[in-house]
Amino acid sequence: MSGKATTTPGLLLRHPDGSSFRFDPGALCLELLPTGGPGPLSYFEVLHEPADLMRWAEESRLPGGLGAGSGGGGGLAVSAAEVGDARALRDALWRITESWVREEPPAPDDLATLNDAAARPSLASRLTAGGERSWTPGGTGSELLSTVARDAIDLFTGAYAHRIRTCGAHDCALLFVDTSRPGKRRWCSMERCGNRHKVRAHRARLTVPDGEATD
Repeated sequence: MSGKATTTPGLLLRHPDGSSFRFDPGALCLELLPTGGPGPLSYFEVLHEPADLMRWAEESRLPGGLGAGSGGGGGLAVSAAEVGDARALRDALWRITESWVREEPPAPDDLATLNDAAARPSLASRLTAGGERSWTPGGTGSELLSTVARDAIDLFTGAYAHRIRTCGAHDCALLFVDTSRPGKRRWCSMERCGNRHKVRAHRARLTVPDGEATD
């Protein structure tokens, strides 16, 4: 799935079937996951060339964006090798996060991929005259991936680590961290899986014979 951020938090994901919906995974590192993934998730692959990774950076929750010539001044330079590194980090993050949700230890190779990326220099941020965060020009794809990897480590070791979840729909694999105050988020998006659940529940109630109790 590809995505585009707006002033509303999260991404506008576009499914290959033509449908679209808004999805806020709650963390930068989890925003990378819908760009594709290991195994069957490769169907959603959108990171094919440097421009694709630059586009993802521009559309992500990073302040100011980081696409080439972005308003944030970040002008990112990405090589073809760094696109491959991005796919490797993303796939490792998929497996690590799914293991986390299942309360299982992550694979050593995936941990190594994450930690190696985080050990590299990250993007350098700066404060603008307007009191906003921007990015020092000349950032690289490697620095972008380090920033994503460090965000993942912060997530897994932070206050919301216990709220990392998989969407409650049986046919949806999207992962998110629930940062809401109630902590009761169940769906990747109410526009998509939440609404589909409501529709199915409504239809089920309509088909229950008269006199039988419903939930």
